[in-house]
Amino acid sequence: MSILLTHTYYLFEDEKEQSIMRPYAPLGLLYISSYLNEHKVENHVYDSTFYSKQDQLRFIEEKQPKVIAIYTNLLTKINVIELVKLLKTEAIYGFPKIILGGPDITYNCENYLNTGADFLIIGEGEQTTLELYQAIINDTNTSEIHGIAYLENGEVAKTPARMRMKSLKELPLPNRAAIPVEKYLNAWKTHHGQSSMTVSTQRGCPYTCKWCSTAVYGQSYRRRPPDMVAAELKMLKETYNPDGIWFVDDVFTVSHKWLELFHEEVIKQDAIIPFECITRAERLNDHVLQLLKEAGCFRIWIGAESGSQKIIDAMDRRVDVDVVKTAIQKTNALGMESGTFIMVGYPGEDEQDINETIDYLKAANPTHFTITVAYPIKGTSLYNEIEDKITVQPEWDTSTDRQIDFKRTYSRKFYDFAVRRIVNEVNYNKEILKGKDKSLLASVKLKTKSLLAQTAMKLYK
Repeated sequence: MSILLTHTYYLFEDEKEQSIMRPYAPLGLLYISSYLNEHKVENHVYDSTFYSKQDQLRFIEEKQPKVIAIYTNLLTKINVIELVKLLKTEAIYGFPKIILGGPDITYNCENYLNTGADFLIIGEGEQTTLELYQAIINDTNTSEIHGIAYLENGEVAKTPARMRMKSLKELPLPNRAAIPVEKYLNAWKTHHGQSSMTVSTQRGCPYTCKWCSTAVYGQSYRRRPPDMVAAELKMLKETYNPDGIWFVDDVFTVSHKWLELFHEEVIKQDAIIPFECITRAERLNDHVLQLLKEAGCFRIWIGAESGSQKIIDAMDRRVDVDVVKTAIQKTNALGMESGTFIMVGYPGEDEQDINETIDYLKAANPTHFTITVAYPIKGTSLYNEIEDKITVQPEWDTSTDRQIDFKRTYSRKFYDFAVRRIVNEVNYNKEILKGKDKSLLASVKLKTKSLLAQTAMKLYK
């Protein structure tokens, strides 16, 4: 074996995910693997999700790959650093060349190179991985390869940025055969009664939300042809028969023309699989909602991030909160599930904004909502805005951006309790809306938790 593609997410070390059990395959690595296969490059994918670090190291010791390419993100960063240091100091692994890629690389080049990595891939990985691997194996000049970084005389050297792949027609389907897909399907089936798989149809996002990282695909919009996406769904249906699909795209309905053709193709090819997707409220209307439903959509996640227009505007979301509310309500009315995302603790957010978010969630009544306390990802507009207000900056190699804190309107504890208040208050409202079917005891517990959280908020203002 010459090149190993891997990551460092270990499901059984993640207590939170074990309670949720909604694992998904590493699509990015699988795209790179299929691209290498297409160019006759021997490669192997070690998907660590269902295995341990020790299993992974034993595999590396046995196979002795000459090059190891590791996917890196906020969640796996610390494990990646530990793995790189091991591979670079323990002779039993053969001292392979280490390539790192992923969204956390772009704005942390020096730090990652100083851990022992030989090369970093900045941006999309398929073409760069192929060229870099060939240069390493053939011992040719790597400085002419676009889109990489490395150390030269102790200093970071970056080559010119690689032009993004203009047409996603060039991408072969991800190499799902390289991983234990059945483990993912079984995990879903066992814990949720239904299995799920992921599909990607687009790269990049044309929007400018300040907290969102565009480190890999940039602020762009490129899309696979609808007939190719439908053909992939048909293949998945015949090969794996998943109960559902999660489209990982940032804004699934950004192009109404594309959606019209997708709707036509999945019906024509008998490729309908129930699916869920993410989109923006202003890219939905009655016709689009109907198209989604007919194409198999059972759940739409509609971004809002806040119920306060002041905070939405501060985020540069460029959407009206009432438009979001209406889109959620219309999704519910059509018999599809709705979901939304909420972020608290954004710069400038006060208690009135929290109250407006609660009112918005009650009125919109999404089937599901997720909530988090805002954190600044390096390289985003949000990070640039609050950089001089950072109050907690842990050591880089033992922490992630999630642990960075900054001066907010109130203390971090206030927003932690605000999360509890919102969750319990909104879920209490859901119980009330159930009417006679509601559990009185459950309602009382939710209301009590909400009031306790509200009291704690006052203590930490």
